[in-house]
Amino acid sequence: MRTEPTTDATGIQPGAAASHRPGAGGWVVAGLSAGLVVMWSSGFVGGRLGTQDASTLSLLSWRFLVLAPLVAAVLLVLARTRSLTVRAWPRHALLGVLSQVVYLGGVIGAIELGVGAGTSALVAALQPLLTGALTGPLLGQRTSARRWTGLGIGFAGVAVVVGGDLSTGSAPPWAYLLPFAGMLGLTAATLMEAASPSRAPIVEGLGVQCLASAVVFTAAAGATGTLTGPFLAEGTFWLAVAWVIVLSTFGGYGFYWLTLRHTDATRVGTLMYLSAPTTAIWAWLMFGDPIRWTALLGFAVCLIGVAAVFLSRGRAWR
Repeated sequence: MRTEPTTDATGIQPGAAASHRPGAGGWVVAGLSAGLVVMWSSGFVGGRLGTQDASTLSLLSWRFLVLAPLVAAVLLVLARTRSLTVRAWPRHALLGVLSQVVYLGGVIGAIELGVGAGTSALVAALQPLLTGALTGPLLGQRTSARRWTGLGIGFAGVAVVVGGDLSTGSAPPWAYLLPFAGMLGLTAATLMEAASPSRAPIVEGLGVQCLASAVVFTAAAGATGTLTGPFLAEGTFWLAVAWVIVLSTFGGYGFYWLTLRHTDATRVGTLMYLSAPTTAIWAWLMFGDPIRWTALLGFAVCLIGVAAVFLSRGRAWR
């Protein structure tokens, strides 16, 4: 962690309290939060769409293969500004492996095995519990008792949804461990960025993360023989690839890192709870996936937890 305050590319002083950051309250944070919830949910829906015809590795490898040339071109143009030094590439590559390879591989892999898209989103939303537990000892951020209460309520909502899925769903029990693994990867990336925010523009850091993910996913798909197959002739597969590139990569991760620069890691993580009911409704509308009463109950409980966390410091919204 830096010992002296600096200003990152957004003009925000890293490590400052959310209520003291420029634009950290009111409509700015509200708009970023809404965009994050919708765009983040799109990733689970895109994964559900893409794994109808192909495997998780096939979908994710082609997602980044198509994206890589565009990212490389953008980085080449922006290289003239020298905002992102070569020395910073390994750090962003690691962020990409944690927040994309580990996270996406876990949550979409679970959906491929039969875990509901909304359930996978909700299991992954346990991230704020772990983030909240670690921000204190690692980042020196105080987590109030009301926040802990809200996070605990959110966990109870997750337990209700997963319990209902286990009793009526078709996925093997071990498949529910995959979104947990993905959540751990995203938590690690979030804490890395929160501890020492990058001063480079988000588009450059995200570009390096995508290139690193392209290498890892393509190598894995090639090694398992899933890089090619009949799915390449399916229009729905390419629709899913376009979906996850535009909405999930640019929209989801763009909003994620931007929102993290404007508020604290616990609040950003807590917004993930809202992505679960959004995903469930989306999957119901697009694929007819059922929404069980246990899911509705769990989502309602999670919303109470989210409200408790965001109201723990009401001035952040003023």
